[in-house]
Amino acid sequence: MENKLYKVHMGKAKCALDLGDGSERAEYVNQDYILHTLGRPHRNIGIMYTYYPKDEQWPARISEACKDMNITFQWDYPYDDYFPYKGGIGGTTDGEPFTFMKDIRKHGQDVTLTLTIDCSLDDEYLRQIAREIKPYGRMKIRINHECHGDWFTHNQRYSYEEIGKFFVKFANIIKEEAPNVETIFCAGFSRGEGEPVDHEEEFKEAYRTADVWSSDAYLSLHFGWPYDVAEKGNGGRYYCLTVDEFYNNFKNTAERLKELNGGVAKPLVTAEFNNDGDVTGPLHQGEAIKRFTEKIKSTNADWFNAISMYQFRDRGRLGLEIEDPNNNTVGIPQPLMKDYKEILNDEYFMPAMDVSEELTLPAKMRWGSAEDSDGIAIKVKLEKSPEFFEITFEEELSLMIEINGRWFYKAPETKTIDLMSAFFENPVADNSELTMKIFATPADGVNDQTENDDWNYNYYAEMTKMPDMRIRYEPVGIVK
Repeated sequence: MENKLYKVHMGKAKCALDLGDGSERAEYVNQDYILHTLGRPHRNIGIMYTYYPKDEQWPARISEACKDMNITFQWDYPYDDYFPYKGGIGGTTDGEPFTFMKDIRKHGQDVTLTLTIDCSLDDEYLRQIAREIKPYGRMKIRINHECHGDWFTHNQRYSYEEIGKFFVKFANIIKEEAPNVETIFCAGFSRGEGEPVDHEEEFKEAYRTADVWSSDAYLSLHFGWPYDVAEKGNGGRYYCLTVDEFYNNFKNTAERLKELNGGVAKPLVTAEFNNDGDVTGPLHQGEAIKRFTEKIKSTNADWFNAISMYQFRDRGRLGLEIEDPNNNTVGIPQPLMKDYKEILNDEYFMPAMDVSEELTLPAKMRWGSAEDSDGIAIKVKLEKSPEFFEITFEEELSLMIEINGRWFYKAPETKTIDLMSAFFENPVADNSELTMKIFATPADGVNDQTENDDWNYNYYAEMTKMPDMRIRYEPVGIVK
């Protein structure tokens, strides 16, 4: 029997889930591994870079350039110990972060680029960066984050007023050069109903200019890591909040920023979020996170746009995995992983899917973002839970495929994808009908600048041939 095709639109979740991947505390983990581990993509993947091209140590990573420096706090280096942004004037787009941005977009996710950057840079530097990130679709850039504090280099070299003015200047240049890129202003909180946010006067124009508001926040955090040990009492530098206090800080901030913006709300996110296992212990780490997400759900907090888990793998205890100290390419899953997978599979935090009219081949697919894309849905009738389920494509398309709640990536050169892992932990009942959803992602990770007027917002691909599905309900043979 021939399977029918339908149009499927992927839209926004009630509250989106993002994920940090790599920072001063860990290396980048490839998206194939993360997808296989977690079972579905995120909305955005956050990556962290720094750009201080006028400094004498540049373009070295500062912890490598200053190995002999006496460091007692993570932010004591001359500039931030993130991966160096290798683009910019005199740089190249062949390396980081661009290779990782391509990897993220191929796997059906959007990029959030955090960039700590020298506020003294002339416009020409900023325009170059804006032009370099333009081909990466509807990405976001978080400029000089956590700028209400005193730990980052931008706060140590510049006043709050100078940081706010620099954000406005850079954000306006991005709007001119790369209007598809959204800017995130990440600062502090309103800590009481009607109270001003941290450094409100210095930052008010930045809040009004930004597309997205963010406050980084942790239910608990060992911020002295790795230079001291968190111990009960007075050991180490750490803090621990209640879930209600944490929630109320965000709610008060959302209301205050809306008022500051003339009554118009913008998306509010927490671009870094976790509960530090150094404080709670790994066995209790996920419990408070689940209570916070349940509170977001139960109050239907439509003023809260997204949660970004910091991070997938971590050298400390802020990751779903801990990095193996013997081998930084190996991750050790933590108990938090199980709790987080439950949140990932909660409908409240999943993108909306709308299956509509029937399609015929050739069928055009559009990738706008993880919150706005059009793909193909195929109804698949199963006699019972399968023993074999493989799908083969003749065409060299970059695809994200979802069936029975699990997602798979198909690279352009790959022909056959084994879908059986969708049924290992979640077998289906007899005579079930599933809807397979297929979306075409940018094959090279960047949008094609040659074909359509809206190229920087949308990537298009066409499927002209039906894939072949090998579905079998019995083993080929049983060893006796």
